[in-house]
Amino acid sequence: MKITDLLKVDGIKVGANASSQMDAIDQLVALQDASGNLNDKGAYKEGILAREKEFSTAVGDGIAIPHAKVAAVKNPGLAAMTIPGGVDWNAPDGEKADLVFMIAAPDGEANTHLEMLANLSAMLMHEDFANALRSAKTPQEFLKVIDDAEAARDAEASAKQAAQAAQASAGNYPKILAITACPTGIAHTYMAAENLEKKAAEMGIVLKAETQGSAGAKNILTAEEIANCEGIIIAADKNVDRARFAGKQVYSTNVSAGINEPERLINIILNHEAPVQEGTVASADATSGEAESVGSQIYKHLMNGVSHMLPFVIGGGIITALAFLVDMGAAGTGAYGSSTAVAAFFKKIGEEAFGMMLPILAGYIAMSIADRPGLAPGVVGGLFAKSGINMAFLATAPDFDASVCVSGGFIAALGAGFLAGYLTLYIEKLCDKLPESLEGIKPILLYPLLGILATGGVMYLLNPIFGAINTAINGWLSSMQGANIVLLGAVVGGMMSIDFGGPFNKAAYVFSTGLLADAALGSAGQQVMAACMAGGMVPPLVIALSTTFFKDKWSKQDRDAGLVNYIMGLSFISEGAIPFAAADPGHVIPTCVVGSAVAGGLSALFGCYSPAPHGGAWVIAVIGNPIMWLVAIAAGSVVGALLISFLKKPVEQ
Repeated sequence: MKITDLLKVDGIKVGANASSQMDAIDQLVALQDASGNLNDKGAYKEGILAREKEFSTAVGDGIAIPHAKVAAVKNPGLAAMTIPGGVDWNAPDGEKADLVFMIAAPDGEANTHLEMLANLSAMLMHEDFANALRSAKTPQEFLKVIDDAEAARDAEASAKQAAQAAQASAGNYPKILAITACPTGIAHTYMAAENLEKKAAEMGIVLKAETQGSAGAKNILTAEEIANCEGIIIAADKNVDRARFAGKQVYSTNVSAGINEPERLINIILNHEAPVQEGTVASADATSGEAESVGSQIYKHLMNGVSHMLPFVIGGGIITALAFLVDMGAAGTGAYGSSTAVAAFFKKIGEEAFGMMLPILAGYIAMSIADRPGLAPGVVGGLFAKSGINMAFLATAPDFDASVCVSGGFIAALGAGFLAGYLTLYIEKLCDKLPESLEGIKPILLYPLLGILATGGVMYLLNPIFGAINTAINGWLSSMQGANIVLLGAVVGGMMSIDFGGPFNKAAYVFSTGLLADAALGSAGQQVMAACMAGGMVPPLVIALSTTFFKDKWSKQDRDAGLVNYIMGLSFISEGAIPFAAADPGHVIPTCVVGSAVAGGLSALFGCYSPAPHGGAWVIAVIGNPIMWLVAIAAGSVVGALLISFLKKPVEQ
């Protein structure tokens, strides 16, 4: 698809008269409507005016690009006007706007038009192109100017990519890096990147700009480039993650400055006038060649999934616990938790939220790997992991017997997330060989279609394997039940601290909730659940106690962060220990495992039980033998804190 597929003759007015900015907007909205792009003119105009209130869409040099991404847009499209007399558009350079493009974008995620609009925005930064548009006598001539310029830009882009690849292979990295972004990610994002790169070239400097637009991040800065650059310019009107720039100069400004003042921004970096980003510095040696180890990449992707999953687990779990809290009258019955309308209300909400855990985990692992195109395949893979659908299920057609499906649980969701992410990357590489004319339909059609199909197809084959692994873990734990409930409580509790929310933790938790749901087990299931929760509460409490009472073993930053772990521990959020375990796994993990095992074993020994699957100390009202349960948690936390504090060296050493 080309730019001129979005801009029709009916959407162009050459040599227009406009008395004011509002008059020009009215005319452009009418052109959009005449082109069949709108389903509500009034609502679309409101969106345009709302964007103008945030920041003028004039970019200087007589150019303005008003835009709105709203539900009032039926089809993505452009409208354009040349206004020889110009109108005041509150431009940063004070110039009247005489060349105006208006963008209509449908409300939603990835859209086919975004990349083409990005190209148009960047092309307008070239004076000869803008002047040729101003000189056009007819709409047809106006369109031809765009066609010719787009063809030339495609050739230039190919040459630029080849040059960047050659420089990277030769070890020649850009001197300055940049990130550009605006709230809608349609026009200004790409115009700022274009002007920064163009001005740097004029100054004899290599500058690379990453654009964070609505279609996802493009031209992404690599670890090697960051390690070898002098500094980074962030020209953005939205939040940009700066953690990866630790130890480097970082100058932040608005996106308009990137468009209108590129030379000033570049000189700020060259003259070392920008502040240095705080944090741990990644050395050039550490990032050359292998920028990131495979283990680090896997951990990063996994944590992206876990961080997005946690709100569903925590919110859903605590709401489910509320159902048990308000339904105490039915305790001990099969209807406990849903015997009243109020309890059923809470339980249904909690279960639905909690049920999203696996799809969200898989979806955001895949998104970390393949950016936005990986999200949909990952979510679908997570749904397959949850349901356990396999080829045996298909063989039962047309009745479809769901009993042959065995969920692979958390482990299957992990596999689905990584599978979907890397399959999507492979699909993107295959699609790179398609003609340029199909570039626009990739993110909205090809990537989700092929990614979902491929992920779903492979999960049909892999689910029996994941199901067998999950069943084996649960079987191993179940085999211990009759022999010694105290030993089982210690094992489940200890497993909660092996990876703080990872596969072992979730396997123990799912096993415990499974026993809780099995009415045939009676109170034994609730005892294991109490032990599991006690074990999961201990790791953050171990960190909190150690950072509070053994200050010499921790940095000030660790001590400050440790205070939050009191709340996280009491809330049964084991993940509070993850940052500390990542920094010092050799000391944190073993000591937390011991502390959690002590808490889980004591909880079972004292006969504590929990009908609630989540909530921590906040559901103490429904815990059986609550005082001794708190004693078990306290004992495990103190044991773990003493161990880690004894083993760690003071920070000065």
